[in-house]
Amino acid sequence: MISVKVYHQGDDLIVGACDEQLLGKKFRDGKLQIDVVKHFYEGERVDAKTLEKFLQDATIANLVGKETVKCAVDLGFVDPTCILKIKGVPHAQIVHML
Repeated sequence: MISVKVYHQGDDLIVGACDEQLLGKKFRDGKLQIDVVKHFYEGERVDAKTLEKFLQDATIANLVGKETVKCAVDLGFVDPTCILKIKGVPHAQIVHML
């Protein structure tokens, strides 16, 4: 499952999504580090189809994990060449410029 949390900040809809099993973990590779902190990512548990609905509305998305990032790639939200891997864990960000 994918954990999704949504934030409203001004005109932006921010989505934090990660593979559920990564919640609370930290990954470091040289100068790169990602903390999959629960207070940012822990929210509703969803499948790939539901994640698509969140990503369609998002102006900013922060995505972590194989399942979550693969879903965003398969749906055309993320270019596979723009995925960052930290200790083998995929990480991608989406920003829609209006």
